[in-house]
Amino acid sequence: MTQTTTDYIKLHFIVWIWGFTAILGLLISIPSVEIVFYRTLIAAVVLWGLLVYSKVSFRIGKREAYKILGTGFIIAAHWILFFAAARVSTASVCLAGMATCSLWTSFLEPLMNKKKIKAFEVVLGLIVIAGLYVIFRFEFNHALGLFMAVASAFLSALFSVINGKLTVRHNPYMITFYEMAGACIGTALFFPFYTYYFAPEGLQLIPTAIDWLWLFILAVICTVYAFSVSVEIMKRVSAFVVNLTVNLEPVYGIILAVIIFGEKEQMKPGFYVGTVIILISVLIYPVLNRYYKRKALPLDNLR
Repeated sequence: MTQTTTDYIKLHFIVWIWGFTAILGLLISIPSVEIVFYRTLIAAVVLWGLLVYSKVSFRIGKREAYKILGTGFIIAAHWILFFAAARVSTASVCLAGMATCSLWTSFLEPLMNKKKIKAFEVVLGLIVIAGLYVIFRFEFNHALGLFMAVASAFLSALFSVINGKLTVRHNPYMITFYEMAGACIGTALFFPFYTYYFAPEGLQLIPTAIDWLWLFILAVICTVYAFSVSVEIMKRVSAFVVNLTVNLEPVYGIILAVIIFGEKEQMKPGFYVGTVIILISVLIYPVLNRYYKRKALPLDNLR
């Protein structure tokens, strides 16, 4: 099995795991902000233990540390919006909104890496938007949740592109440790604003026993394992390919949500039509990418 094949298998497995995160967000009883705080805190502690056990140096320089910690702030905002979107709508609507990652990445990756925007990547991103439009028409009562999920997708695309550049210089687990620490700090700094405007009754920082189980699964499997492996894969796979594959997260997540929550997650036919349109963009990408690479090959050989 080639490295590329192995990377794609790992990537799809990780997307299955991520498809389960919205469901965990609904299973945990404490609010979204508190979930993100505990998720990132547990993940940072576990990663710290792994790095100490592996005798990996934590020294990366102040400037780089600030950059990665700052990226953690973006991740915290992404996750808060993600879990909140599932709470105000459904897990399925939240996951469908997250599929806009590819559209945002098609603009952000070339912009941040100073490369030319590929027309077909933008077109595929627009196909995703068309799928969301179909979903929106049939599930208008979930508009707020969809909007929050799309905003979360933008932040996801942003930190994915940043991580694509960071992996060239640093250990994936080191990056994830600093990002989880940054996300935890960012969430804690958000607490005063959050309690003043959104939670006047105060923070809910006492999870139930079953909440702790879900939080550990969320932190260790869905975060430490999945996040670190995805960062490592981005050494060889572009951020756009990663995020386009993540578009399958709604499909995997919706299947899991229907199995776990039953009728609560069953949507109108238009929702599934929109999801299929999103899926088409995922299936078309490898074909177009291979075609354009072959088309450009003769020109590259002349240089």
